[in-house]
Amino acid sequence: MMQLRAWQSECIAQALKSFKRQSHFLCHATPAAGKTVMVASVAKALFERGNIDFVVCFSPSRAVAQSVATTFSQILGKSFNGQIGAAGGSYTYQSMNTLPKELWRVLRDHRVLVVLDEIHHCSGAGSDDFLVGNSWGRTILDRIQGRASYTIALSGTPWRTDDTPIALARYTQPDGELYCDYEYGLRRAISDGVCREPRIVLTDNREIHLSSSERGVQTYSSIRDTIKHGHISYPEFLFRDEVIDHTLSEASKKLSEIRQHIPNAGGLVVAATVAHAEHIASRLAGLGERSVVVSCRAPNAHQTIENFRASKDRWIISVGMITEGTDIPRLQVCCHLSRIRTELHFRQVLGRILRRQAGEPSHIGGWLYVLAEQNLTEFAHRIGDDLPEQTVVSLSPKPLKHNFDGLNERINLTHNTDTSQSDIKLDIGGTWGADKGIAPPSESTALTISNHYWNEILSLFEGQVV
Repeated sequence: MMQLRAWQSECIAQALKSFKRQSHFLCHATPAAGKTVMVASVAKALFERGNIDFVVCFSPSRAVAQSVATTFSQILGKSFNGQIGAAGGSYTYQSMNTLPKELWRVLRDHRVLVVLDEIHHCSGAGSDDFLVGNSWGRTILDRIQGRASYTIALSGTPWRTDDTPIALARYTQPDGELYCDYEYGLRRAISDGVCREPRIVLTDNREIHLSSSERGVQTYSSIRDTIKHGHISYPEFLFRDEVIDHTLSEASKKLSEIRQHIPNAGGLVVAATVAHAEHIASRLAGLGERSVVVSCRAPNAHQTIENFRASKDRWIISVGMITEGTDIPRLQVCCHLSRIRTELHFRQVLGRILRRQAGEPSHIGGWLYVLAEQNLTEFAHRIGDDLPEQTVVSLSPKPLKHNFDGLNERINLTHNTDTSQSDIKLDIGGTWGADKGIAPPSESTALTISNHYWNEILSLFEGQVV
């Protein structure tokens, strides 16, 4: 029998007690705490008490849905494929509108527990006559609310970026705070040894020089200041080789240090686009590092993740995958090079490197490398505020200097697609403090950007002039 953590036992007892007076239960537990094991154990107790006949689980991605099915099958001791004789089935929110009518009849004709993983993806409120929210939330309200015998909602980040109400959630009056039936925060998870201590490294640059035909050379003291003045955008920083190389170099060194204690430790890079991910893979190769790329577009994405999970490979680069709910405990270093800058996404990415493995040294944390952009910096410091006993946030250990010479103050991002190579050339002087293993650029280097890669960059700006 699986040994439950103290918080899981507490939450299970609280859920079973709550179900005597209510049918819905919301658990907020920090990412990587082990929510799936907890909720599967609740289902087992309900089966043993004769309270339910079937379990239906919904998750935000196929990878998570498959992981949920595996965990439920192990804990319940029965198949969990949704077929006759199974204890239940695991599906994605995306599939709700295409599921057979027979599945929804199960909720009407039998006693069913519905598990809603990462419920913050589902917004919805209203009555039978008037429902508002996104399609997932409206489906929950229309087809699950009032029909399932019990519902359990799970979230590691229980709020929505757009501040709309979460489906089935209760809010306090008059302040409108979300009410959780059980909460398990990061501070306690670290104290319990469930999660690693987060270490967030902010990469900044104290000397950024921009050359303009109108204004000459202008110098800025930070990434934040440069973006604020509108001369170069955050996505443009993400696509610069100097930024990529410096971030990867620092993260690679940290991963090597960790692997001296934990030989199978791995690293994750969260990329902006598929072409961006492939380019990052080539820059990692320049460090002598092998990597695999996984994206939501790839037909074999889930198998790639499974292979990486079981291997000792060092790096996996993700586009639209892994950032939420995917369990790869050996991940301990992450480079956040995504253009998404919401606190929900930031915390979910951080959670991928905080799940502690059994027997690992307690002093080794989970290391997240991000650019010191305004929003990301604020999110990092909020994590630090939640953990006043820890030193969570630090600056990149090297002072960074870089010249963006040759960049006009305003660049019309157009490209002649009839040629295989772009005619746009950027003269670069200085360096981002690249470490040994990545050759620093010469004093003036002409960069030629491939057509495919440049089109990916252009797509970030949708034809705007910046």
